Amino acid sequence: MKIMKKPSPPYFIDLQNAPKFRQMEGLETTILTGLHGEKMMMVLNATLPSHSVPTHSHPHEQIGVVYSGQALLKIGEEERVVKKGDFYCIPASTPHSDVCIGDEPFVMLDVFYPLREDFIKKLCASGSR
Repeated sequence: MKIMKKPSPPYFIDLQNAPKFRQMEGLETTILTGLHGEKMMMVLNATLPSHSVPTHSHPHEQIGVVYSGQALLKIGEEERVVKKGDFYCIPASTPHSDVCIGDEPFVMLDVFYPLREDFIKKLCASGSR
């Protein structure tokens, strides 16, 4: 009997081949880690120009940095304009939203704990995995 070895996470991530899916109109997600047994998930979430992500919350902790672009980011009752290089922390179950400002996508490099199982399901449903 041959024992199947569980795939290990790659040490280096190839952004060009990372799986992507569309969460909703104007929001594209690229999964960088979290598909190979990791306990955390790292993704790029891109809100496209003239789009927004409505207020929502989830049971996952979310931390990150603005990778590119700028937006009006609201976390809980606080909101501010954020741009490339700004860091943020969104505790579990805290309502948050964003509105892309300008002509380039607002891209957040997000780390979630625990894994976003809903992202994995959406990715599989989109056939992108």
